[in-house]
Amino acid sequence: MNGGTTIRTGLLVLLLAGALLAAPDARPAAAADGRPTVSLSAPQGGKGGDITVSGAGWRPGALLMMLICGRSAPGRGVIGGTNSCANAEGRAVTTDARGAFSKKMPVAEPPKPCPCVVHVATVTGEQAAVDAPFTVAGHPSAPLPRPTAGGKLAVLATAELRGSSGLLVRFGAPPSRELVLTVGNLGSAPVENPVFQVGTAHGVFAPQWEERQWRGTIQPGRKAQIRLPVQLSAGAHGDYQVSVKYGSKVLAEQPWGVGRPWGVTLFWLLLAVVVPAALFRIGMAVVDHVRPQRGGRHRNAPTAARTPSSAATATITTTALPWFTPDSAPSENRPTTKGHT
Repeated sequence: MNGGTTIRTGLLVLLLAGALLAAPDARPAAAADGRPTVSLSAPQGGKGGDITVSGAGWRPGALLMMLICGRSAPGRGVIGGTNSCANAEGRAVTTDARGAFSKKMPVAEPPKPCPCVVHVATVTGEQAAVDAPFTVAGHPSAPLPRPTAGGKLAVLATAELRGSSGLLVRFGAPPSRELVLTVGNLGSAPVENPVFQVGTAHGVFAPQWEERQWRGTIQPGRKAQIRLPVQLSAGAHGDYQVSVKYGSKVLAEQPWGVGRPWGVTLFWLLLAVVVPAALFRIGMAVVDHVRPQRGGRHRNAPTAARTPSSAATATITTTALPWFTPDSAPSENRPTTKGHT
């Protein structure tokens, strides 16, 4: 009896060991080949809640940005770039020495309908991005645009940034250009109304992608000139990198040096001089108006003395008549001399 129990126990241990060896690895599959991975604490959540985003296989010490984006799906990317994401509720995280991270982030409704993903991408250094599917409860959904089958676009000529900055750009207006490139359809099917993504990167930061749709059809073996508008934020200056992407392939990159808006600096300098001067003059006028006048009563005396009556009185009282001096003043006891009779 004991021997049978021992045999059954041994068989059970062997079966459990075989099941564990045959079971798939609990870690994300992409981590086995060295690619970065992202996992979520829950597959869905509602606005006002939060989820925990974890990752592994990233570059040690890398700065990552986590966003909830709509109109997205793993393998398709974020259609429309960061304009499809809830940027205000995004969170930044830095990987540890092993390239792993774990952080909570709030659940927010993106500006575009679902399907949605939690988009994790590097901010600096080598570009890497992973999308984890996520459902925002109560958020509207819409089907993704169908990918073009059989069409394949390639750049046939060097891309160019055309246009010039106007006077308002010197005073902080958004700089704008037009990215012009010639593409050809190397596939076997026509490409109708292709959607490109234009990204602008400043310095070492990752590009911010925006969706640009070109209206038209490119037949197989034909080429077309594509013009895509590019615009930076107000007051932008420095070295930028403009990229254009079709699908998951970057077609062209072009540097763009934007000058400093010196008009804004001049405006603030003038404002710093004019405003204090105006305030000083206003303050002096107020002080001169409210301060008491010195010797106010004595100032009115000469004015009163200039009147005719006052002038006559002053002359009579201050001027001694020649015949009324103390030595020649008439006396009652002294006879008056009238001359020879």
